[in-house]
Amino acid sequence: MNAKPATIAMNATIDFATHADLEAMADLLCELFTLESDFRPERDKQLRGLRLILDNPRIGRLFVLRVEGKVAGMANALITISTAEGGPVLLVEDVIVKAGFRGRQLGRRLVEHVLDWARANGMPRVTLLADKDNAPALAFYERLGFAPSAMKVLRKTS
Repeated sequence: MNAKPATIAMNATIDFATHADLEAMADLLCELFTLESDFRPERDKQLRGLRLILDNPRIGRLFVLRVEGKVAGMANALITISTAEGGPVLLVEDVIVKAGFRGRQLGRRLVEHVLDWARANGMPRVTLLADKDNAPALAFYERLGFAPSAMKVLRKTS
């Protein structure tokens, strides 16, 4: 499950995250979680979760968008098994591009890169979680071909 870095406009690349990217990704998650009603930024928790994914590529991959070598965006791609599909599928969340880099097609290219990676790795379905009140994000995902599901997300916290 390897991916080649993708070069995009503005001297930007998309690749798998490294441990050196953790702090920048935690900053991005802080920005994201201030936009979402279900979550609150808690840096220690975000760093712990990012490390778990980074250290266990069989459960998921973290993708980073770098502009001029600095992290400007990210996507979290978690691998799960679907009994409906009979194999691995992807759950994408934590997609964010820094505010100063939005509107330049970078988010589109980041998500398309993740979708290409999922397809190349035999994953027939990609499910995406987005805040239901974030109309710009929902419109963005619909333009990328994501459609509402008849399934409803329910959650229980302990």
